[in-house]
Amino acid sequence: MARKPAKIKVIPLGGLNEIGKNMIAFEYKEDIIVVDCGLSFPEDEMLGIDLVIPDITYLIKNKDKVRGIVLTHGHEDHIGALPYVLKKLNVPVYGTKLTLGLVENKFKEHKINNIVKTQIVKAGEEVKLGEFRVEFIKTSHSIADSVCLAIHTTLGTIVHTGDFKIDYTPIDDEPIDFHRLAELGKKGVMLLLCDSTNVERPGYTMSERTVGVNFENIFRNAIGRIIVATFSSNVHRVQQIINAANKFNRKVAFSGRSMLNVVNVSRELGYLTIASDMLIDINDLNKYPENEIVVITTGSQGEPMSALSRMAASDHKKLVVQPGDLVILSATPIPGNEKTVSRVVNQLFQKGANVIYEALADVHVSGHACQEEIKLMHTLIKPQFFIPVHGEYRHLIQHAKLAESLGMDSENIFTIENGEVVEVSKEGARRAGNVASGNILVDGLGVGDVGNIVLRDRKHLSEDGLMVVVVTMAKESGILLSGPDIISRGFVYVRESEDLMDEARSVVRNSLKTCQNNDIREWAVLKSAIKDSLREFLYQKTKRSPMILPIIMEV
Repeated sequence: MARKPAKIKVIPLGGLNEIGKNMIAFEYKEDIIVVDCGLSFPEDEMLGIDLVIPDITYLIKNKDKVRGIVLTHGHEDHIGALPYVLKKLNVPVYGTKLTLGLVENKFKEHKINNIVKTQIVKAGEEVKLGEFRVEFIKTSHSIADSVCLAIHTTLGTIVHTGDFKIDYTPIDDEPIDFHRLAELGKKGVMLLLCDSTNVERPGYTMSERTVGVNFENIFRNAIGRIIVATFSSNVHRVQQIINAANKFNRKVAFSGRSMLNVVNVSRELGYLTIASDMLIDINDLNKYPENEIVVITTGSQGEPMSALSRMAASDHKKLVVQPGDLVILSATPIPGNEKTVSRVVNQLFQKGANVIYEALADVHVSGHACQEEIKLMHTLIKPQFFIPVHGEYRHLIQHAKLAESLGMDSENIFTIENGEVVEVSKEGARRAGNVASGNILVDGLGVGDVGNIVLRDRKHLSEDGLMVVVVTMAKESGILLSGPDIISRGFVYVRESEDLMDEARSVVRNSLKTCQNNDIREWAVLKSAIKDSLREFLYQKTKRSPMILPIIMEV
């Protein structure tokens, strides 16, 4: 009997056809490794949902095979789901020093820091996980300590770029390891998985250093306080703001929980340098002249509860934005956040602040590669097969076209979705079915207990409101004893719609009378009759369809 040829399964559980929730599993023989474990933030229609994490049903079914989770960098869309996933899948986690520093911080918040085994791996080192040897390779991104991965097996090598850009003058003076990438390409790479975020943008992404130069120019001319909003995880950006503040003799205060957490971890691990005499508490701002203050804060995406949003809404306990303040938004709105960012900018202008955002000055550069950098990555790696990752569907399609323009055969390019499996072997590569995938919704302490039906109800309630109908009936005879009482929430204000409510009560009474005449006593049938008659009446009168909840009490 002929043996089946060995093959590697590539199983994306998140990060394809979306920005966020990044997670890809690689399975070879009896071993599985997982690259990244991220979350995404809820869509507008996911009412009340806090976070979205990947469905790991496949990993739980095969948990005896999972050897570990390997992280490319410390952004939320790559590490944010770890506290939830590791409660169901107790495996070791591997990452660079800053990445694991941020992970440990998350573990403390979720009280699982003593349960999970973590191992720091430096760029240039590798770890052996079953049949896999995972090599960490230095890259550049909008957070320090980012790596791409070379996953070595007896079948061949897979390169996963993680999130990257090609910055020849990075803040830490450690550019991407071109030498190692070219070496891998020369030896032969079986499969490349590459970041697609900025594939629609021609040219190159600007160096992070250009932002530092612009900060200095802005700080030089600033008269009052300076408030800078940026991503807390962009340690290099925070460092450049600190450097500009230092140059112009300003003290620095931090605002926002995530900003304080990341700054503390980054300082402890040596990724952020700030002199102790420069650092002041946000409570002590009034002790210093306004032209000596810089506040670095969260809220660059207009998040409702973030520090900057609360400042803009006069809801911040420590800082009130006033005329003469200079506010810098050092970030680009993530798709979908444009309205919230615009609202915050308008509120800040209304308070008399001067606001600088990306449309007015180069105070932000992307952490992702544009077309020419992506072409360079493909040219260095020269993969046999290619899967575009980390992007919405249009990004993945454009990335596939870009790979074709570089001479790659379209049959060797796999544009896939979450859950779609690709098998790679020495004989070739092919699509090999699907595994369970999708969104697990986190609402408060509940993980996965809110599904489509609950969301549908929430949407219904948000659009049309609720009516509760309470009636009391005699158990033996089925005669209506009291009611119906009608409670309305989010539909109409009862006192202003008394005539409508009186008519609604009559409709319910008539419906119950009909049931009684036909000797119908089952609660389910009575409730359906109330719902149907009332729904029809209300739609006829108002062209609205509130959720109707009948409550029947028997005496």
